Parts: sequence; structure tokens; C-alpha cells
Amino acid sequence: MSRDWERDHGGGRRVAARLWGRPEADWLDLSTGINPKGWPVPPLPPEVWQRLPEPSPELADLSRQWVGAPSTTACLAVPGSQAAIQQLPLLRAPCRVGVPVPGYGEHALCWRRAGHQVRGLGSDQVEAALDQLDVLVWINPNNPTGERLPPERLLAWCRRLADRGGWLVVDEAFLDDPAMSVAADTGAPGLVLLRSLGKAFGLAGVRAGWVFAEAALLQQLARALGPWSLSGPAQAVMAGALADHAWQRENRQWRRQAAERLSGLLSAAGLRVAGGTDLFLYCPHPGADALARALAQEGILVRAFGDPPALRVGLPPDQNAAWKRLERALAEPAVREIIDPPRPD
Repeated sequence: MSRDWERDHGGGRRVAARLWGRPEADWLDLSTGINPKGWPVPPLPPEVWQRLPEPSPELADLSRQWVGAPSTTACLAVPGSQAAIQQLPLLRAPCRVGVPVPGYGEHALCWRRAGHQVRGLGSDQVEAALDQLDVLVWINPNNPTGERLPPERLLAWCRRLADRGGWLVVDEAFLDDPAMSVAADTGAPGLVLLRSLGKAFGLAGVRAGWVFAEAALLQQLARALGPWSLSGPAQAVMAGALADHAWQRENRQWRRQAAERLSGLLSAAGLRVAGGTDLFLYCPHPGADALARALAQEGILVRAFGDPPALRVGLPPDQNAAWKRLERALAEPAVREIIDPPRPD
């Protein structure tokens, strides 16, 4: 969809409200893949607002337990995994970097801006290209396609890169399944794991995440980010959310059921669901941009991609009114003409 009104990463309700003349509160935002039923943040102790934040061993332990990393693995809490995405390219001399396409565009952008040679790759192209790379960035599950690769495959790539001083950077922002994570092997040479609180916990505004890697690399990253990079309130919210195992279990089940419901709704409307996660679904369609615009006319934001053309649709909130609104919008004549255009006689 045209960037004159949609922010690069979705979630641009304020911009959409101005350009489409619909109040901000009247938009149904399905464009980000953020959990719409997020962890309920309680009132925070006054001291987290008043004191300078300090590193928290308890938070580090909770973080390792959540991802399934060994208790000895070094980890660094950061102000969102985006902060690490921006800083990691500055910690290496210019080199050859592979990134997934399609994929979260900030990876390629940040490595390229730092002077690195960036090459886009599909998962079926990595094996042949790996010996010509110094760094491989991989998103697992991929954003926006939802493609998942087994940890064993990623770790085999990591060993090949590490043998010559390279890195494998694995972005697991949308992963909430320890069995599919490389976390158990963090601390291995060359392995850098990025995780985020914002997606599965529905707390994107907190700007909180983690990096798991070798201790020496994390020391470099910590120096680059500077002191107090993660606020005291953010640390308190992270600790509370990670310790709430009952909420995590209940919400994980709700997300799976909601993703199944969304898949059924989109399929019934004639869209092909080709992938996704329990937070978003991926629907290739040649008219993706036009379809996103037609839905915007109904006050619904989705994310359109151009190469290849596809939609990414996030979960509606846990209210029947939101689901009904999406169902009605998909049945509008202007939308139907794009999904299933009339065939010429």
C-alpha cells in the first residue's frame, strides 16, 4: 500500500485518520501482528519511576527460562529488539550479509546503512550462498510469510559461519514455542538471538526485548546502547509478564483459536491463507494493494506487501463486533471485485 498514508510497519491509525477522514478511534487495526489481548499491566511501584534503572539478575533469569536458554547464557535486556537490529551492524567491519526476502525490512536497511553488502535470499537459496556470506540474518518464523525453519537447520548454518568468524542472527520476535527456538544453543560461537516482549504479550509500547549471545559480544552491544537504555518501568513490566505463567498458557490457547477462526473467515471470503503464525496470517493476492485500500475505506487497516503481492492480517480483538466488522467488510462489493474479479465473457 502506498507509503503516503501507511507507516512502514503498520499501526498507522493516526496517519490513516488524517488522510481518510475517519476518526482514529473508529479504525480496526489488523496491520501489526501485535497480540490484541495483551498482558494486563498492573499499577507499578513508585520507585520504578523514581530510581535510575539497574541491571536485574532476576529479570535475566526469568528471560532465560522463558525462551529456554541455559542458565549460564549471557543475555541483555534492550529497548525493543529494534534497538539491537540497529546497533549490531555497527559492531562489524563492512562485510557480506544475507537477509530473508520477503522479510522484516529493517534488517536489510540497517546493515546496508552501516556499509555492508546485503543480499536477499529465500530459504532455498541459503545453502548455496552461505560460503559467500559473513553474516546471515534469519527471521523464524518469518515476518510476513510465517515460514518456519527447524532449529537444527539454523544451527548447522551457524556452525559454518562461526568457523570463519561469522554470525547467525536469528530474529524470533514472533516465536512463542521453545521447541522451535535456537535458545537452547545460545552462547555458542557466532549465534545471536533476538526476542521481543511486544508481539506475543501485546506490549509493543513498552519497547522491551532481549539479545542472547556470547558475553563479549553483549558487552560491546551494551556499550553501544549506553547506560540506562531500558527504563525501570519497562523492566518491571517485563518481569511481571514473564512470571505470569497462567496468563501465558491461557493467552496462547486463545491466540491459536483466534488464528484458526481468522483463517476460516479469510478462506470463506476467497483469500488463500498461505502461512502465518498465531498472531497474523499471510495471504498472497495479485490485488493486495487495492484490497488493502478497499478495506481501509471500511475503516480496517491491514498490511499490504508488493514483492510478492500479499496481505498480512492480524488478529481482531476479542470482541464479536470486531470479527463481524471484518466479515462484513470482506463481503462489500468493492472488496469482492478485487478478491474474485469477474471473468470476461
